[in-house]
Amino acid sequence: MDQVNLKQLAKELNLAVSTVSRALRDSHEISPQTKERVRELAMKLGFQPNPHASSLRQNKSKTIAVIIPEIENNFFSQVINGIESVTPNKGYHVLIYLTHEDYNKERDILQLLRNGRVDGIMISVSNTTTNLDHITAWQQAGIPLVLFDRTCDELDVPNIMTNDAEMAFKATEHLLKRGCKNIAFLGMAGNLSISNRRKAGYLSALEKHKVTTPPQVIELTAKDYINRETLHAIFQQPQHPDGVFAAIEKFAVNTYEVCKELDLRIPQDVKVVSFSNLQAAALFDPALSTIIQPAYDIGREAANILFKLIEKKMLMPYEKKMILPSQLIERASTATGS
Repeated sequence: MDQVNLKQLAKELNLAVSTVSRALRDSHEISPQTKERVRELAMKLGFQPNPHASSLRQNKSKTIAVIIPEIENNFFSQVINGIESVTPNKGYHVLIYLTHEDYNKERDILQLLRNGRVDGIMISVSNTTTNLDHITAWQQAGIPLVLFDRTCDELDVPNIMTNDAEMAFKATEHLLKRGCKNIAFLGMAGNLSISNRRKAGYLSALEKHKVTTPPQVIELTAKDYINRETLHAIFQQPQHPDGVFAAIEKFAVNTYEVCKELDLRIPQDVKVVSFSNLQAAALFDPALSTIIQPAYDIGREAANILFKLIEKKMLMPYEKKMILPSQLIERASTATGS
C-alpha cells in the first residue's frame, strides 16, 4: 500500500490540507473535535508525517534541548520522563546535554545551540553558575527558554520549581520533634538559588523553635570522596550532629557511608532526612525519610510552557513562576526509640 499523505487525509475528511496539517500539529486554531477526527483517521490509515519537510516549511528544527547538571540524580531522570510525555504529541525530538556542574560547559552548550539547532531550551543551572550573561544572551535573542528546579529569580523567564523553603522548614522541624538538638544542614557549595531556599527553610525552623545550638551549615561538593572526608571530621567531633538534613540525596548517601564507618547508628545516634526521589530510599538500611519532589510533573509543565512560547501563545501569570508542592515521607531513619 502506498504511503498516505496529507492530501489523501484531507480528501477523506473533506477538509482543507492546511486544516489537517494544523490539526496534526495540535494548533489552537483547530477545534478539539476536528483534531480527534484527523488523528483517528491518520492512525487508521497509518499516516506518518514528514518532520523534516515540515520543519523546513516552518523554519523550525522540531527539536528542543534539555540542559541538566547530572544524570545520576533520580530527580532529573524523572524530569526527562515528564518532558518526553509531551514532546511526541508535538512532533518534537529532545536533545539532552549534561554540564557536570561546570559553568564553562553550560556556557559552551548554550553558545553551540544558538545556531538554530533547537527551537527552545529547558535548563537547570549548574552549582558553579554565578554569571548569567550566557543565559541572558539567549533570552535577549528571543529564543524560548524555561528554567526548572535550579532557577534564577533575577531573569525574566518562566521558572518551574517546588516549595523548597517550606519543605526544608518541615524537614528540620520533623528532626526537632524527633528529639534532635544539633542538626547539620548539608548543602551544595556555591550560590544555587535552590540551596539558598533550602538553607533558609532550615534556619527559619531553628529560629522558630528557639534552638540554642548554633546552626551547622556544611557545604559539600559533587565529589563523594571530598564529602566523606568532610563528614568524617564533623562526626568525629565530641559534640557531633544528632540530626542531618541533606539538601540532595547524594549527601544522604555520604552520611550513611560515614556513619557506618564510624559505627554511628541511624536513627539512634544520628537521624537523617533528605530531599530525594530515589525509589530505593525505602530500601536503605534503615529506610530513608525523604522529601519527594514532583519531578515528572515539573518536566511535563516545563515542556508545556516551552511549547506555548515556541507557538507564540500567551502565558498565564501562574505559568511565569510555577511552584509545585513536594511531600515529606517519614521512614525509619528519623524514628524515635531504641
